[in-house]
Amino acid sequence: MRAILFLCISLWSFSFFCQNKEVLYDFTDLPQSLMLNPGAEINFKFHTGVPFLSQIHINAGLRGASIYDIFADDGRDINEKIEITLNNLTSNDYLTVTQQLELVNFGWRSKRNDRIYFSGGIYQELDAIGYFPKDFAVLAYQGNQDFLNQPFRFSDVSGSGELLMVYHFGYNKRVNKKLTFGARAKLYSSLLHIRSARNKGVFTTIETPQGSNFYQHVISNADVTIRTSGIQSLREIEGETTSEEVKEAVNKLIGRALLGGNLGVGLDIGFTHKIDDQLSVTGSVNDLGLIYYTKDVETYRAQGNYVFEGFETPIQFSGEEAQDFLDELEEAIPLDTLSNSYIVARPLKINGSFKYSFNPDDGSCNCFLEGERLRYLDAVGIQLFSQFRPKRPQYAASLFYHKKWLSFLRTKFTYTIDDYSFYNFGFLLSTHIDKINFYISANNLLEYTNLAKARGASLQFGFNVIM
Repeated sequence: MRAILFLCISLWSFSFFCQNKEVLYDFTDLPQSLMLNPGAEINFKFHTGVPFLSQIHINAGLRGASIYDIFADDGRDINEKIEITLNNLTSNDYLTVTQQLELVNFGWRSKRNDRIYFSGGIYQELDAIGYFPKDFAVLAYQGNQDFLNQPFRFSDVSGSGELLMVYHFGYNKRVNKKLTFGARAKLYSSLLHIRSARNKGVFTTIETPQGSNFYQHVISNADVTIRTSGIQSLREIEGETTSEEVKEAVNKLIGRALLGGNLGVGLDIGFTHKIDDQLSVTGSVNDLGLIYYTKDVETYRAQGNYVFEGFETPIQFSGEEAQDFLDELEEAIPLDTLSNSYIVARPLKINGSFKYSFNPDDGSCNCFLEGERLRYLDAVGIQLFSQFRPKRPQYAASLFYHKKWLSFLRTKFTYTIDDYSFYNFGFLLSTHIDKINFYISANNLLEYTNLAKARGASLQFGFNVIM
């Protein structure tokens, strides 16, 4: 069990950040800014992303520990370092995996009303989060001898994960000189989903010196649920499989991606308000929606109470006595498998920013693309981000500096404070050569010098054709 816990803590070192794209947000030189705020103030006539290359995005990092904390060559015993790391982590620490791949992205300005810009496309998204099960990690590694009468909470077991395709269509309108409003309709097609949240119950070891045994181990008010969709039908594809079985699994996933999965609907809304020529405020709400799971659904639920005596913990059992215990436990707290449909809300994301632009172009810089209105060359501001999660929202705040150097070169620098770091510096570079655009951005730049100590790393890049 200690080996398993060691592996889990080690893997924690490769956890991933949330879906905050502070470097890309309100970078209106790129069409991808519309995906974060459909009400962004843009001036394109037309854009299209290079298929499968218009945006590749992945965030990676860790809250609470790093690879270096466990594997540093500092002369200390590795078990000591694991125990210190275990004590530092809390049940509010989490790992997330967020990845996006744009398959198609396009947009055009309306011929009937040049204040209106339409956009649409398809992208694949992987989004998962798992909270560190602190109580049961301590129980597995240290046992219960030093934790008598202390409850170990099943609520520590919490997380969700989903692989899905998103079909979207957006509407952006410059209402007047000061206000731009936008909305984006989304159709979700889920390929795989798993979720366990709001679990209840505790495990407690109680001293009973007057009883037949010195200890009682009590599971009380247990109520643990795991919901899955799209997984049961793929369960046969385990271990060694034939090429036909692999092909069948791939075809199932492709069918789900092509609107054959569990479907849902969502909405993004956003705005940009220019207070004056130099001051502007933006805001957006993304993934205000839900998915209805009706296909390939299995829900596992365990409810009940149980008291056992004469053992240290159930984790350390072996032999016939262990099997007798497990049989008795299963009878007291049965595991039910259900096929009921269920609905889950998408992880809502909220963005907002305040920007001050300065240093107007005097015409000598040639810093603007054809068709752009007169703008300022520099801008500074603050951006706020929040994302709803199973236990609690995640937050981040960023300061940014946006610089336009030439007509083909734009940059943005950010400094972000979030759950993971107080020194997250980011950078974005966007180039325009004729109508071809390439951009690349990265976060947590200071941590690239020693990836073993890194708590985070983020990268996204893409190619567009913009007119």
